[in-house]
Amino acid sequence: MAKRYTSFFVGVFVSIAVTSALLHGEAAKAPPAVYIFGDSTLDVGTNDFILECQARADFYFNGIDFPYSQPTGRFSNGFNTADEIAKLLGLKMSPPPFFYLVKHPSTFKRNILKGANFASGGSGIINTTGQQPYKKVVPLGDQIQQFSTIRSNITNMTGSEAQTDIILSKAFFLISIGSNDMLEYLLAQVSIPEFNLTGLISTYENHLKTLYDLGARTFGILSVPPIGCTPFAQAFFNITDGSCYEPANNLAKGFHLEVAASLEKFSHEVQDIRYSLGNTYLMTINMMEDMLAFGFRNIAAACCGNGTYPCNQNATLCANRDEYLFWDRFHPTERASELAALTLFGASKSLVAPMNFSQLLGANI
Repeated sequence: MAKRYTSFFVGVFVSIAVTSALLHGEAAKAPPAVYIFGDSTLDVGTNDFILECQARADFYFNGIDFPYSQPTGRFSNGFNTADEIAKLLGLKMSPPPFFYLVKHPSTFKRNILKGANFASGGSGIINTTGQQPYKKVVPLGDQIQQFSTIRSNITNMTGSEAQTDIILSKAFFLISIGSNDMLEYLLAQVSIPEFNLTGLISTYENHLKTLYDLGARTFGILSVPPIGCTPFAQAFFNITDGSCYEPANNLAKGFHLEVAASLEKFSHEVQDIRYSLGNTYLMTINMMEDMLAFGFRNIAAACCGNGTYPCNQNATLCANRDEYLFWDRFHPTERASELAALTLFGASKSLVAPMNFSQLLGANI
């Protein structure tokens, strides 16, 4: 099967190499603001502020490779995908959690003009996703409501809805969500009336249209990765031959196709929307098929913990973290996130369509 991906990998690797090399020469042109929505892939500490929440990463070994080895609430050994994308945009740091901004009222209005992160680990497109296993998370609908308060505050500062529209039209809206909706359905093993792919996409469309109505015009959207290949899926569904749990992967593949069709339709309905859709399913599969070329030596096991037990200070920990695809039961390592971000900025339409992030944002990297 590796031969099938050889030419495909070469194109991706060259794109990553060029993007990385040029990055040292000149930083990316940063948009006026970056607003981030989604789940644990992009969460930089939102759930730290929710006392009842049980989807947390504010403890060791999480953050072991973050500056000062600090666990920040990122589900990673270091920086996550939101951070890596922010770096390529030329930002010094990824925008902080919305709750953090709220707790610092003296700088709130100044900082919201730079961006905010609403992503909440364990959350989903559907409002109820994550509420039972993790007690309390912030679903996408609520994240958008939080953003609406930011829009109101910007309007209070500008004194004009039209001026706010101009400011937000130049901002970048990054979204990665959907994995938890699918996993929760698969784990329940029962019929959940609210969950079906068509219904999920319809709800997602409504969320995107609400963001559009609030002023969003430039979207970077990540689809669902091969969740059937995670250490958790392999353990839970008793996959012992090194393969993946295909029912989960089929949902992820279907999700990408439906989101792609939905975005194309939406872009014809409104003429001023611009977007990039990252095929994180294919990006991850490509890394797995050519793991040695990407620097990985283990694409199946968790670096911290295993498929059954979560990452914490009592878990087993690998020493060579850059050689692992998975940090814990679900999430990528810092190295995998870095490669994903580079791909989003430099890859061809087979991985990021209809244009990559560099083309979308005019990022000079």
